[in-house]
Amino acid sequence: MTAYGEPLQLGLRPWRWAWLWLAPVLLGLLYWVLAPEGTAVRVAAMNWSRDIEVERQVQQLDSGWCDEMPPNAQAISRRNVDRPDSLPGTTTAHCRYSVSAWRAVRSLHSEGQAPTPPFWPAVPATGLSSDAGVGMERLGKRHERYELLLQNDDGRQWRCKLPLPRWQTFSTGQRLRLKVDRFGVADCSRIAAER
Repeated sequence: MTAYGEPLQLGLRPWRWAWLWLAPVLLGLLYWVLAPEGTAVRVAAMNWSRDIEVERQVQQLDSGWCDEMPPNAQAISRRNVDRPDSLPGTTTAHCRYSVSAWRAVRSLHSEGQAPTPPFWPAVPATGLSSDAGVGMERLGKRHERYELLLQNDDGRQWRCKLPLPRWQTFSTGQRLRLKVDRFGVADCSRIAAER
């Protein structure tokens, strides 16, 4: 009440200052919606590597139920034991055996950077065979890795491994946008060209 007994008229006066509180929120929301997504980076290097495993056939010791031995295994010892998955009192033969198997012993390696195109390492003309026999060697699995080294203007770097077709779409020096979370971890699936 006023001094004259009339009720106090507040009107819209407090709401006049509400925009001071809402303006930063609205500006932040507007920036979040309209700002370019991610961090500006450039492709500092495009690295690649390719490997071919070389396997050697070796004799190894193993053990298991005699009726489940591999066909090329040779039993070394045999003993009767209770099999946990059978009826009580039923014994089954358990064997130690020797079996030949292919094991990776080394790899052939090639690596480089774009613009040199990726290539598989040279395979020696001798020493490898597809014949079976202890000590023989053959080519095994192939492995390949394609990686972008991305760097922002502050010098921070991220490495992104990509499949070959995607890796080939980039070039050294290209400007990109990279999605980076608040912990500094890059989302390599969200690389986009700079607008």
